[in-house]
Amino acid sequence: MISALLLLSLTDARADDPKWTLTVDPLTLAIGFAHLQVERAFGDRLSIYATPSLRLYDGILVDVNGPYRGLGGEVGGRFFLRGEAPEGLWLMARGTLARVNTTETSEPVVTLGAYTSGLVGATWILGPGLTLSGGAGVSWFRYGVADYGVYGVAPAAHTAVGWAF
Repeated sequence: MISALLLLSLTDARADDPKWTLTVDPLTLAIGFAHLQVERAFGDRLSIYATPSLRLYDGILVDVNGPYRGLGGEVGGRFFLRGEAPEGLWLMARGTLARVNTTETSEPVVTLGAYTSGLVGATWILGPGLTLSGGAGVSWFRYGVADYGVYGVAPAAHTAVGWAF
C-alpha cells in the first residue's frame, strides 16, 4: 500500500516542478556515516526528509574514531525562507536515533545513540535535476558506547549532491 502511494506521488512530479530529491552527503561519508536522503516537498515552504543513519567505519576528518558502529535513522524538516521547496534558502532541524554497539570490551555493549541539529543553508537545483545543498549550524551529540563516540555540543554541517524529480 505504501509502495503504491509512493509510486503515485512520484508519477505526479514534473521535471519543471520537482517535489522530491534523492541525495548523498559527502561530508558525512568522510566522517564515518553513510546517509542516503529522500526528501519530499509539501507546499512552497516545507520539506521533510528521511535517511538511514549508518556509522560503519572510521572517518578521515575527525579524531573521534573507535571500534563502534551505529545503525539507525534520521529525519529532518526544512522551512524555506526564500525559493520554493525543495529549492532555496532554508532553516533545518534534524534528529537521529541509532543502536550503537562495540565488541571491543570484555562483554559486547549496546546502547541508544542520538543527535540533533539546527542549521541554516540552501539547496540549488541545476539544469534538469542535479541538486547541490549545503548548510551550517550547531549539533548536540550523545552518540557512542563505552569510551568511544561523540558527546556534547559541536558544529553542524550539511552537504548533499543528488537528483531532484
